[in-house]
Amino acid sequence: MVKELLSPVGNMECLYQAIHNGADAVYLGMKSFGARHFATNFTEEEIKEAVSLCHLYQVRIYVTMNTLIKNKEVDAFLEQVSFLYKIGVDALIMQDIGMIHLVRKKYPNLEIHASTQANNSSIETIKMFYKLGVKRVVLSREISLEEIKKIDIPIELEVFIHGALCISYSGCCLMSAMMGERSGNRGECTGSCRLLYDLYEKEKKIVSSKYLLSTRELNTTSHIKELLNSNINSFKIEGRMKSKEYVGFVTRLYRMLLDQKRIDYDKKQEELKTLYHRKFTDGHLFHSTNIMNIDTPNHIGLKIGKVVEITKNKIKIKLEKPLNQEDGIRFFESGKGCIVNYLYDNHLKLVNSSKDIAIIDNKINLRTLDTVYKTQDKKLMDDLGKLEWKKIGIDISFKAKIGKPMVLKVSSNDKEIIEYGEVVEKARNAPLSKEQVIKQLEKLGNTCFQKSTIQIDMDQDIFIPVRYLNEIRRKALEKLEKSFKQKEVEVTENVLSYQKLEVSDKARMTCTCYQEEQIKTCLTLGFDRIYVVEEEYYQKYKNHPAIYYVERRNLFHSNLEFEKSLIHEYQEVKSSKIIGNYTLNVTNIYSLYYLLENGFANVCLSLELKERELEEFLEEFEKKFGFSFSPEILVYGTCCNMMIKGNILNIEEGYFRYQLKDKKGRLFPVYQKENHTYILNYQKIVKNLRNKFSYVKRFEFYDESGEEIKRIVKKFI
Repeated sequence: MVKELLSPVGNMECLYQAIHNGADAVYLGMKSFGARHFATNFTEEEIKEAVSLCHLYQVRIYVTMNTLIKNKEVDAFLEQVSFLYKIGVDALIMQDIGMIHLVRKKYPNLEIHASTQANNSSIETIKMFYKLGVKRVVLSREISLEEIKKIDIPIELEVFIHGALCISYSGCCLMSAMMGERSGNRGECTGSCRLLYDLYEKEKKIVSSKYLLSTRELNTTSHIKELLNSNINSFKIEGRMKSKEYVGFVTRLYRMLLDQKRIDYDKKQEELKTLYHRKFTDGHLFHSTNIMNIDTPNHIGLKIGKVVEITKNKIKIKLEKPLNQEDGIRFFESGKGCIVNYLYDNHLKLVNSSKDIAIIDNKINLRTLDTVYKTQDKKLMDDLGKLEWKKIGIDISFKAKIGKPMVLKVSSNDKEIIEYGEVVEKARNAPLSKEQVIKQLEKLGNTCFQKSTIQIDMDQDIFIPVRYLNEIRRKALEKLEKSFKQKEVEVTENVLSYQKLEVSDKARMTCTCYQEEQIKTCLTLGFDRIYVVEEEYYQKYKNHPAIYYVERRNLFHSNLEFEKSLIHEYQEVKSSKIIGNYTLNVTNIYSLYYLLENGFANVCLSLELKERELEEFLEEFEKKFGFSFSPEILVYGTCCNMMIKGNILNIEEGYFRYQLKDKKGRLFPVYQKENHTYILNYQKIVKNLRNKFSYVKRFEFYDESGEEIKRIVKKFI
């Protein structure tokens, strides 16, 4: 199986670094619809140039359109899809299920990859994407290599092997949207997982001011053999917000490792740490127990020594690793840092580098004997700035027969150009030698080509002016370069039509309950569906028609256990009583239509839609599809902001005991169940749509008592 190295590209300079350091493919985004909204990203003209450059070097180019799409954005989204399709991008990476279905119907020949934001954490989800015609799934970072090897679906598998980790299952994080109305699912994540939190058990603070949700950086360089022996098709590096030097170095490192070339492994790890390092982890891919770095969310660097003496003007450092002038350093305990503009030896003489004792100016007013880390290596950055451009090997064949036009054939991979020149004449005195012909044809200069082989078939005693040889070579190479850059795109576009679905849901009020008291109360209040979190209570009350079970989330094998269920992931349903939760991220009418068409009885719309957008959604659905439907809309409750693999806070199982507190004093309920950590929102969601709209009112009860539930429901009836 061919293994692809896939590199991140945030701008044109990063693109050059990725291509010329050995990437087989790159992924990048435009100004809209990509999950890295704050990266530089690409304009239309830049992305045309990027497509040409990638195809010239036989590098595949994938464009991220992996955000949730709202109804008013659909037309602009499809315009961008059409533009990218026609200029020859190799695939689009998408999250939104409605848009994936829409694009697959409209452009059946356009390759689609399901983003990790689509939460590809279960076999059932992967099966559904395969049946939808998706070519590749980007697997959730929480899946282990052993689980990946069990995926026997004929679909390409892409896996992150290096870079930043999301603490939450991707596509399952509402933290940023709920805290600051900037949606991680729409490319605007505020990095709330990189903030300071306190942990409370009841009223008692048990952890103070730590980065309790901050992860380490993924680094799988020590597991290359296992990766190469796996069924993974594409190895993905994270980093569209990283520097061009980072992209170049990490791409080159993994290129050498995947090609099984010899490297100084320890040295490369040290260099890697100076580029970006939040401590490293093997990740869930290799069952690492060291996922978190609660001490700092930032780049640490490489530990190089210890401060042993401080004066008002100077800092003396005992070194473990070399320090050079113009390196960047950080003093860990104080958090201060600086660039080493002047470096002195033990006798206060200026030096360019030091390996033992280093003295620097105390321009940051350091007062503590800190540990010293190198956060930027000047020599390494200079080396990475000297980018050696790749050359494309070509085969050259030249034929020159007296009385006939000379013929030059240049070829590479499956591309071949034949160029005809002037008629070859018989030499009158000084014939052209074969060596002279070779010399001229091998002059590839500043082109992107280099000679692989050259064959000459020529008569003796011929005469060809040198300028003719130069001209035929130039024309042939220009045409060959153009043939690489211009990918022939056969655009197939279908006219879309939608049938009226025979679906209806007579429910008007549903809720989720964690406690038995809540279940008993809701049964008396006439709820049409009561979603029960605890299986014990479900088994006790399941004979009541209103009782549904809340299926477990993000299980690798997520076969539906119960006929009446609330589910969280995309999958085929085999019962007429399956409800999709708000975790399906339905933000447009096409997503709802697709899920109803595929057997869902109802779906709770995304919590990221504002009241006005929800009203517009209901109007637009009927207008587009010719029938009305009443989806579930959360009108009250405590939503789940994050679901995290592992007991990352080291808390006991059970609800209602623990809370995280941020620096603004907001309290987030936290619980751990079956080795997963759940973080709920700090405040109740309350929404009131105008009475003219028909929808199912959904309540999400967590810690409310029976009496509180009665008062709450009364306000909405």
